[in-house]
Amino acid sequence: MLSSAAHRLYPLFGPITVTLDDGAVIPRGSILAPNHTSLADPGLVLAALHRLGVRPVVLATAGLWRLPLLGQALTREGHIPVHRRTSRAADSLEHAADALTDGRIVLIYGEGGLPDRRDAADREPERFRSGIARLALRTGAPVVPLGQTGARRLASGSPVKQLAGVVTAPLRRPPLHVHIARPVHLRGDLDSATGQARAAVTGAWESAVRLSGGTARPRRSG
Repeated sequence: MLSSAAHRLYPLFGPITVTLDDGAVIPRGSILAPNHTSLADPGLVLAALHRLGVRPVVLATAGLWRLPLLGQALTREGHIPVHRRTSRAADSLEHAADALTDGRIVLIYGEGGLPDRRDAADREPERFRSGIARLALRTGAPVVPLGQTGARRLASGSPVKQLAGVVTAPLRRPPLHVHIARPVHLRGDLDSATGQARAAVTGAWESAVRLSGGTARPRRSG
């Protein structure tokens, strides 16, 4: 239901384009790893994946489950709450591993949160947490890097600016682009695998920016 709703709603905000690397696939039992820049980008990613016939299990902050109707929909569709900074934080990876074993596609954000800035510019992914690497090393599942650009032009900044961005988007029609790269298998220790995941997602994001006609910001260390 959420994927279908995003598929119908997001084209109203701006044109969505989806591209894939040559040979890129999203196999069953794989981990989808998008860059996370805005409250708007999960819907953009779901809308793009809907076009490809992909309905992922999404790991998302547990607070969303407390929202009326949305929480019920998330539970009904099998999405996984992440209880950050609690004793239940590890439960989400357990449930994600089970979903991968069942052949589901699991979507997890490596950054674990939104960037702490107010501008609408696209920038490379922030430092990754270890969740993707832990899940990939434990299960052997391939990681499919996904880069998205344009979501911050839809919603960024203060709550008032984000609301204004959404309201005016049908008039502004900001271009929204999603690029899917070839799957990678993470190797080595946890720190190395986390770095590999971030590098792969950064590459997918740079492709999204280039193919959308935008300009990528210079790489930053870390």
